[in-house]
Amino acid sequence: MSISLGDKAPNFTLAGTGGQDYSLNDFAGQPVVLVFYPGDDTPVCTKQLNSYNRDIEQFTEMNAQVIGISAQDVSSHEGFANKHGFTFPLLADVDKDVAGLYGTLGPIGFPRRSVFIIDSNGIVRYAHRAMAGLTFRPVKELVAELEKLSR
Repeated sequence: MSISLGDKAPNFTLAGTGGQDYSLNDFAGQPVVLVFYPGDDTPVCTKQLNSYNRDIEQFTEMNAQVIGISAQDVSSHEGFANKHGFTFPLLADVDKDVAGLYGTLGPIGFPRRSVFIIDSNGIVRYAHRAMAGLTFRPVKELVAELEKLSR
């Protein structure tokens, strides 16, 4: 299964940093930038999430919540988040069920670097699934997509 633009974003509940569970529905009424990344403390993922964290005010000005999701467990996420001071939650999709719902699993079951923007009504308005995952979507591009939602 893979979702497309205009689809209702599948809800999920996953354990995350900060000792709590997070559901997509928790953020109803505001845009969500859902970031699937391959792994904690890997070079490109670290660069990507640090970039989003460094410019988090650009997302918060748009009332958008950034959420990171990968297959590592919560203890790995806690270490990664604490090491880099991430101000957004990292969620543990250890069974890769949510990655499967969003169509981000590659041919041999590894999650692809992907970003979805979900509007305040829960509709997918932006989707990017990387093939190689060596680059990531820049903040400027994601903020431009969020700005389109407020027009």
